[in-house]
Amino acid sequence: MTATMSDELLPVPTEFDRFEVEQFLFREARLADENDFDSWEALWTDDALYWVPANGASAAQPGNQMAIICDNRSRIGTRLKQIRTGKRYAQAPPSNMRRLLSNIEFLGGRTTSVGGVDLEVGANFLLLESRVRGTHLWGGRTTYRLRRTDAGLRLVYKKVVLVDNDRPLPTLGFLI
Repeated sequence: MTATMSDELLPVPTEFDRFEVEQFLFREARLADENDFDSWEALWTDDALYWVPANGASAAQPGNQMAIICDNRSRIGTRLKQIRTGKRYAQAPPSNMRRLLSNIEFLGGRTTSVGGVDLEVGANFLLLESRVRGTHLWGGRTTYRLRRTDAGLRLVYKKVVLVDNDRPLPTLGFLI
Protein backbone atom coordinates (compact mmCIF):
# COMPACT_ATOMS: atom_id res chain seq x y z
CA MET A 1 0.00 0.00 0.00
CA THR A 2 1.37 3.40 -0.87
CA ALA A 3 1.38 6.21 1.64
CA THR A 4 -1.30 8.78 1.10
CA MET A 5 0.21 12.08 0.11
CA SER A 6 -1.38 15.47 0.44
CA ASP A 7 -2.54 17.11 -2.79
CA GLU A 8 -1.31 20.43 -1.43
CA LEU A 9 2.24 21.43 -2.27
CA LEU A 10 3.90 22.97 0.78
CA PRO A 11 6.97 25.23 0.83
CA VAL A 12 10.29 23.48 0.15
CA PRO A 13 11.42 21.72 3.36
CA THR A 14 14.65 23.30 4.62
CA GLU A 15 16.31 20.05 5.74
CA PHE A 16 17.09 18.97 2.14
CA ASP A 17 20.44 20.04 0.69
CA ARG A 18 20.50 20.66 -3.08
CA PHE A 19 23.88 18.96 -3.62
CA GLU A 20 22.80 15.85 -1.67
CA VAL A 21 19.51 15.64 -3.57
CA GLU A 22 21.17 16.06 -6.98
CA GLN A 23 23.77 13.40 -6.14
CA PHE A 24 20.97 11.04 -5.07
CA LEU A 25 19.11 11.58 -8.38
CA PHE A 26 22.31 11.11 -10.41
CA ARG A 27 23.06 7.88 -8.50
CA GLU A 28 19.51 6.57 -9.08
CA ALA A 29 19.90 7.20 -12.82
CA ARG A 30 23.34 5.55 -12.97
CA LEU A 31 22.18 2.46 -11.07
CA ALA A 32 19.27 2.02 -13.51
CA ASP A 33 21.55 2.59 -16.53
CA GLU A 34 24.10 0.05 -15.29
CA ASN A 35 21.49 -2.59 -14.37
CA ASP A 36 22.54 -2.56 -10.71
CA PHE A 37 19.09 -3.73 -9.70
CA ASP A 38 19.88 -4.57 -6.06
CA SER A 39 21.28 -1.10 -5.37
CA TRP A 40 18.49 0.58 -7.35
CA GLU A 41 15.82 -1.34 -5.45
CA ALA A 42 17.42 -0.39 -2.11
CA LEU A 43 16.73 3.30 -2.87
CA TRP A 44 12.94 2.83 -2.51
CA THR A 45 10.78 3.12 0.62
CA ASP A 46 8.26 0.42 1.53
CA ASP A 47 5.34 2.71 0.56
CA ALA A 48 6.80 3.61 -2.85
CA LEU A 49 4.98 4.26 -6.13
CA TYR A 50 6.65 4.11 -9.57
CA TRP A 51 4.33 5.49 -12.26
CA VAL A 52 4.66 6.08 -16.01
CA PRO A 53 1.31 7.41 -17.32
CA ALA A 54 0.11 6.75 -20.86
CA ASN A 55 -2.11 8.51 -23.37
CA GLY A 56 -0.85 12.05 -22.87
CA ALA A 57 -1.87 12.12 -19.21
CA SER A 58 0.44 14.29 -17.20
CA ALA A 59 -2.09 15.63 -14.68
CA ALA A 60 -3.98 12.37 -14.00
CA GLN A 61 -3.73 10.45 -10.73
CA PRO A 62 -2.33 6.90 -10.52
CA GLY A 63 -5.01 4.25 -10.84
CA ASN A 64 -7.46 6.56 -12.63
CA GLN A 65 -6.35 5.80 -16.16
CA MET A 66 -4.14 3.61 -18.30
CA ALA A 67 -0.46 3.55 -17.42
CA ILE A 68 2.68 2.11 -18.98
CA ILE A 69 3.88 1.34 -15.43
CA CYS A 70 2.03 1.77 -12.14
CA ASP A 71 3.96 -0.22 -9.54
CA ASN A 72 3.76 -0.19 -5.77
CA ARG A 73 6.78 -1.39 -3.78
CA SER A 74 5.83 -5.05 -4.07
CA ARG A 75 5.41 -4.82 -7.83
CA ILE A 76 8.76 -3.02 -8.18
CA GLY A 77 10.35 -6.05 -6.48
CA THR A 78 8.47 -8.46 -8.76
CA ARG A 79 9.51 -6.51 -11.87
CA LEU A 80 13.15 -6.66 -10.79
CA LYS A 81 12.97 -10.41 -10.06
CA GLN A 82 11.71 -10.94 -13.62
CA ILE A 83 14.55 -8.84 -15.05
CA ARG A 84 17.16 -10.70 -12.94
CA THR A 85 16.13 -14.09 -14.36
CA GLY A 86 17.62 -13.17 -17.73
CA LYS A 87 14.42 -14.49 -19.32
CA ARG A 88 12.86 -11.10 -19.87
CA TYR A 89 13.17 -11.32 -23.63
CA ALA A 90 12.49 -7.63 -24.18
CA GLN A 91 15.88 -7.15 -22.49
CA ALA A 92 17.87 -10.08 -23.92
CA PRO A 93 20.51 -8.91 -24.41
CA PRO A 94 20.16 -5.93 -22.05
CA SER A 95 20.04 -2.44 -23.51
CA ASN A 96 23.05 -0.17 -23.14
CA MET A 97 21.72 3.04 -21.65
CA ARG A 98 22.78 6.45 -20.44
CA ARG A 99 20.50 9.18 -19.18
CA LEU A 100 21.03 12.84 -18.59
CA LEU A 101 19.14 14.81 -15.95
CA SER A 102 18.68 18.56 -16.22
CA ASN A 103 16.54 21.43 -14.95
CA ILE A 104 16.40 19.92 -11.46
CA GLU A 105 13.92 21.97 -9.42
CA PHE A 106 12.83 21.76 -5.80
CA LEU A 107 9.05 22.00 -6.20
CA GLY A 108 7.93 21.88 -2.57
CA GLY A 109 6.99 19.54 0.23
CA ARG A 110 4.27 16.91 0.50
CA THR A 111 2.81 15.85 3.82
CA THR A 112 2.91 12.09 4.36
CA SER A 113 0.25 9.98 6.05
CA VAL A 114 2.47 9.74 9.14
CA GLY A 115 2.93 13.49 9.51
CA GLY A 116 6.34 13.93 7.91
CA VAL A 117 7.16 16.03 4.85
CA ASP A 118 8.73 14.60 1.71
CA LEU A 119 10.56 16.76 -0.82
CA GLU A 120 9.07 16.92 -4.31
CA VAL A 121 11.63 17.45 -7.08
CA GLY A 122 11.15 17.81 -10.83
CA ALA A 123 13.75 17.12 -13.54
CA ASN A 124 13.90 16.76 -17.30
CA PHE A 125 15.68 13.75 -18.74
CA LEU A 126 17.00 12.29 -21.96
CA LEU A 127 17.78 8.59 -22.09
CA LEU A 128 19.75 7.00 -24.93
CA GLU A 129 18.94 3.30 -25.37
CA SER A 130 21.15 1.25 -27.66
CA ARG A 131 19.86 -2.18 -28.68
CA VAL A 132 20.43 -4.70 -31.42
CA ARG A 133 17.25 -3.36 -33.06
CA GLY A 134 18.70 0.17 -33.08
CA THR A 135 18.95 3.27 -30.98
CA HIS A 136 16.06 5.07 -29.34
CA LEU A 137 15.98 8.42 -27.58
CA TRP A 138 13.51 8.70 -24.71
CA GLY A 139 12.74 12.07 -23.18
CA GLY A 140 10.42 13.48 -20.60
CA ARG A 141 9.86 14.98 -17.18
CA THR A 142 10.25 13.10 -13.92
CA THR A 143 8.70 14.04 -10.60
CA TYR A 144 10.40 12.51 -7.58
CA ARG A 145 9.39 12.50 -3.94
CA LEU A 146 12.28 11.98 -1.56
CA ARG A 147 12.20 11.13 2.12
CA ARG A 148 14.98 11.49 4.65
CA THR A 149 15.42 8.27 6.66
CA ASP A 150 18.03 7.00 9.12
CA ALA A 151 19.73 5.38 6.10
CA GLY A 152 19.78 8.65 4.12
CA LEU A 153 17.56 9.82 1.27
CA ARG A 154 15.07 7.32 -0.14
CA LEU A 155 12.73 7.40 -3.12
CA VAL A 156 9.02 7.45 -2.23
CA TYR A 157 7.52 8.33 -5.62
CA LYS A 158 8.72 8.50 -9.19
CA LYS A 159 6.43 9.70 -11.97
CA VAL A 160 7.90 9.64 -15.48
CA VAL A 161 5.94 11.53 -18.14
CA LEU A 162 7.37 10.63 -21.54
CA VAL A 163 7.06 13.39 -24.15
CA ASP A 164 5.60 10.89 -26.62
CA ASN A 165 3.38 8.92 -24.22
CA ASP A 166 0.35 9.69 -26.40
CA ARG A 167 1.73 7.58 -29.28
CA PRO A 168 2.53 3.89 -29.71
CA LEU A 169 5.85 3.23 -27.98
CA PRO A 170 8.51 0.64 -28.71
CA THR A 171 9.03 -2.04 -26.08
CA LEU A 172 9.84 -0.54 -22.71
CA GLY A 173 11.49 -3.50 -21.00
CA PHE A 174 13.87 -1.55 -18.77
CA LEU A 175 13.75 0.93 -15.90
CA ILE A 176 12.83 4.37 -17.22
